[in-house]
Amino acid sequence: MLKETKNLLAFLTIIPVGMDPDCLTDAANYMYLFPLVGAFIGLLAGIFAWLLLNILDISIVGILTLGIILLITGLHHTDGLLDFGDGLMYQGPADKKIEIMHDQQTGAGGLALGLVTMLTTAFCIAQLNHNFIVQSLITCEASAKLAMVVMARVGKSAHKGMNTYFIDAMHGHHQNIRLVVALLIALGTTLSLLNVVGFAAVIAGLPVAFVLTAISNRHFKGVTGDVLGATNELTRLASLIAILVVTKWV
Repeated sequence: MLKETKNLLAFLTIIPVGMDPDCLTDAANYMYLFPLVGAFIGLLAGIFAWLLLNILDISIVGILTLGIILLITGLHHTDGLLDFGDGLMYQGPADKKIEIMHDQQTGAGGLALGLVTMLTTAFCIAQLNHNFIVQSLITCEASAKLAMVVMARVGKSAHKGMNTYFIDAMHGHHQNIRLVVALLIALGTTLSLLNVVGFAAVIAGLPVAFVLTAISNRHFKGVTGDVLGATNELTRLASLIAILVVTKWV
């Protein structure tokens, strides 16, 4: 289990724990632990934000905290978000859209989607309650990773690639048990930290997974690795917004 946990960290972050040859296989087979790694990423980002709150303006803290999250995750999911935006904007058949997504150049669609998502995310982080900023970031990252697990469970692979490992794993043996475990990890973590606010943040992220799966099926005939990455980024934003909204009412 130690090897598999290390490979999960190696796959989802740039933390130098070492990467085994079977890293991708282990990451796929243990995808249900994604929310746990997400919570760890959120913890690191939360501590970073909490330390900066004592010396910098909150708006700058929001930008730098998002920056540290993107750094820890190696910008992998952000790259998927940009490619997803480009694929959506291209008018053509699914195979051509996927080809556009694999292009190294970022077009107007990806730039617009990435800019709006990143700016709004940074501003949302800046608006979090200072007393609960660590808990909030743990919650959002756990929720973002849960959404990817849900998408892999309900979606189908658009083409043979890295995404296939995860989708096959979440459609294999004990697939529903894996999904329930991921959900319990995310809800257990967030409920213990933020109670009803944490619950709302996780629940708010689930529709993102379903909606993006439907959009991906329509445009790409299935889920791609880029769509999984985009889901992570957009779910984080949805969970942050949920925290801000629900906090005003509880």
